[in-house]
Amino acid sequence: MRYLVMICLWIAALSPATAADTKAEDLVAQHLASIGTAEARAAVKSLAVQGTLRFKIVVGGAGDTSGTWQRLSQDRKSKFVMKFGNDKWWGEQFVYDGDKTSFAMANLAHQWSSIGGFAAGQDSIVKEGLLGGVLGTTWALQNPDRRVKLGSLGRKKVDGRELDGIDYLSKSNGNMTVKLYFDPETHRHVMTVYSVNRSANVAHTDIENARQQGLHFTLEERFSDFQTDNGLTLPRQYDLRFSQELQNGTTTIYDWAMTAEKVLQNPNIAPANFEVK
Repeated sequence: MRYLVMICLWIAALSPATAADTKAEDLVAQHLASIGTAEARAAVKSLAVQGTLRFKIVVGGAGDTSGTWQRLSQDRKSKFVMKFGNDKWWGEQFVYDGDKTSFAMANLAHQWSSIGGFAAGQDSIVKEGLLGGVLGTTWALQNPDRRVKLGSLGRKKVDGRELDGIDYLSKSNGNMTVKLYFDPETHRHVMTVYSVNRSANVAHTDIENARQQGLHFTLEERFSDFQTDNGLTLPRQYDLRFSQELQNGTTTIYDWAMTAEKVLQNPNIAPANFEVK
C-alpha cells in the first residue's frame, strides 16, 4: 500500500498544471489573445461604444427607466456616460482625462447618485481602466501599471458557473478588493466584482462622504454576447449591479442593463469629450 501511495504521488507530480496552478500572467496572456492578435489590439487607438440601457431598482424601492449610454476612450483617457430622459435626474458621467478624474452630479440638487459617489470615492476603477472592461482602450490588463499585482484565484464557481479568477491588487484601491473572472474555455473577461467594507466615520468633505456613507458596497460588472468585428472580439451586453448596506441598516440594489448597438474603432474624438459637461 505504501508503494502504491508513492506511485500515485509521483504520477500526480508529473500531471499537467491545473487551473489553480496557472499563473495570473498566463491567464492575462490568454485573455488578451481572446480579444484579438497583438497587432489588431495595437491598431486600436480610440474606441467609441454606444447603445441603450435599462435601469431598475431591485431592492430598497421600486421603479425603472430607460436611457442611453456611451463609452469613449482614447489611449489612457476615458468617458463613461449614462443618460436618462429625466429633468430631475440627469444620469452619470465618469471621466478621466489622463491626469485626473471628474464625476458629474446626478441631479438638480447637485448630488452624486449612489454609484456616482462610489466611483468618486474609489476613482482608481476609472483611472486604472477597470470600469467598462475591454470596452475601452484603457483596459487595465492591456498595459497594467507596474504597481499593480495580480494573483491567480484558480477555478471558482460563481453563480453556478465555473470561472478562472484573478485577484487585482493596487495600492490605489485602499480597502477595496477587486476580483476579475474569465471564461475557462474562451478566456474572455466576463465579470468583475468590487467590494468595500468600511467603518462609520465622520465625513468632512464630499469625497469623504462618498467614501463613508455606507458600511458595505459591492459593484458587479458582467459582460456577454461577444461579437467579432475588424479583428476584435468585444461584448455587446454590459450589465452593472450596485448594492450598498447603509449605516441605518437598509440595503439597496440597483441594476443597469446596457446593450452596445454601435462599436466604432479609431473614431476621431475631440479633446473636449474628456471633460465633464
